[in-house]
Amino acid sequence: MTRRIVISGASGLIGSALVSSLREDDVEVTTLVRRTPQRESEAQWSPGESPLDPEVLAGAEAVVALGGASVGRLPWTKRYRRELVDSRLQTTRTLTTALRALRTDTPSLVSASAVGYYGSAPGEVLTEDSAAGETFLADLTARWEAEARRAEDHTRVALLRTAPVIHRRGVLKPMIQLTRWGLAGPLGSGTQVWPWISLEDEVRGIRHVIDAQLAGPVNLTGPTPATANDVGRALATQMHRPFWLPAPAWALRLALGDAADSLLLPDADVRPQVLERSGYRFTHATAEEAVAAAI
Repeated sequence: MTRRIVISGASGLIGSALVSSLREDDVEVTTLVRRTPQRESEAQWSPGESPLDPEVLAGAEAVVALGGASVGRLPWTKRYRRELVDSRLQTTRTLTTALRALRTDTPSLVSASAVGYYGSAPGEVLTEDSAAGETFLADLTARWEAEARRAEDHTRVALLRTAPVIHRRGVLKPMIQLTRWGLAGPLGSGTQVWPWISLEDEVRGIRHVIDAQLAGPVNLTGPTPATANDVGRALATQMHRPFWLPAPAWALRLALGDAADSLLLPDADVRPQVLERSGYRFTHATAEEAVAAAI
């Protein structure tokens, strides 16, 4: 029997890699698109504007809800904060409403989330059982997950608390340019623990969540803690450039506002407890390995 997965946000970094991985293994993939469909594997939707026909989802093994406006786009103006919120809540609400309308053939929901849920917790080891933090991003992520959980009385729901992806198009993108110019160095103290994951493990991790039928929050983050300095130095080493110029926390806050406290300065030692206990084995066990693979 042919497996079918429905994916929203399929054009992004993670989504496009996931679609390719599934199709290589002959999994049928339906992608939700906002434009007029150009092939049979696409279905049009307009989250926040009109309901999604539940029959688009019927009979699929899982719906993987990715996407949302990029948190890496700065500055976070009042208007863009609204977009960050709406792009996550409206799309998730549209999917959960459609899932709740199905009486049979209801797929599981595998919904994007983020390690930003935990905020900053210096000195703590954070697992899926840890509480939400207090930053803007933590509050947004908690609301995002609450929308996904609306489907829990109808189907299994997994929440993908994803770490920044170490990839040229991911968290490394702005760092590569600074490193190329010889301007890389500690961000704030540089000793804050940064959750991270390679793109390959992100995709394999999502597939593991589906195949192992995991439910609830799942931390998609590498198994070995790394500081901001570890990531920055690994990149500088790969590019044969220096790592020396510090960017003080006050300067980052002056330039980025409170986005600095959500993106660059949090200290969050997030561990992939659920993944590891369910038998997942990482391709890239350290941030240094992930950076080397990306570069």
